[in-house]
This record gives sequence, structure tokens and C-alpha cells, in this order.
Amino acid sequence: MTDIISPHRKHPRAPGPGPEPLWREVLGRSLRAAREERGSRLVDIAERAGLSPQYLSEIERGRKEPSSEMIAAVTGALGLDLADLLTGIAGDVRRHRGTGPALGRRPAGPVLMAA
Repeated sequence: MTDIISPHRKHPRAPGPGPEPLWREVLGRSLRAAREERGSRLVDIAERAGLSPQYLSEIERGRKEPSSEMIAAVTGALGLDLADLLTGIAGDVRRHRGTGPALGRRPAGPVLMAA
């Protein structure tokens, strides 16, 4: 007998670098690294930032998408410059992707253009 091949069979994907990390995951890793680099405890930074240690922990683990106000509070509590943090995050995403700046490159997906 012959095998029946489904027309909806998925083709194997070519190996690649994988999906880009989520913003909240990269942000969380960066904030945790900065906190640990300073030798600060999570509870102390959370208190200075005005949020609960549990919420800060969830931010650091990439489980929560913090508001801009929360990010500013945490960076302030850590003594970080927000622009430096964002520049570092952009660099992390580029390294993960394995590319440099996107100048001159075509977008990989759909693009929404406004008039």
C-alpha cells in the first residue's frame, strides 16, 4: 500500500538563529544584570523604586511588560541612565540576531506605512 500524504503537512524549517527575544525578556535580563553588578538586593531596589519585590522579580524574569513609568522608577533606583539602558538592549537584540544596524536592509515581514 502507499502512504497517504496530507496536503497540510508542514515543511521542516531551515535552521536559523531563532526568533528574536521579547522586549520584556531583554529588558529584564539587563535590569537584573545591572542590579547584580551593583551588588544590590532585589528588595532594596524595589523599595527605592516604589514597587513590590514580587513585581520587580517578574520584570527581571521577563514575565511582566512594565510601563515606561515603572522602567524609569527602576532605572532611577539603580542609578542607571535610561538612554544607556536602551542602547544596551538594542545591542543585545542585534547580537542575538547576528546583524548590525538595519540600515539598507529590507524588512523581513509586513510593513505598515502611514501617509
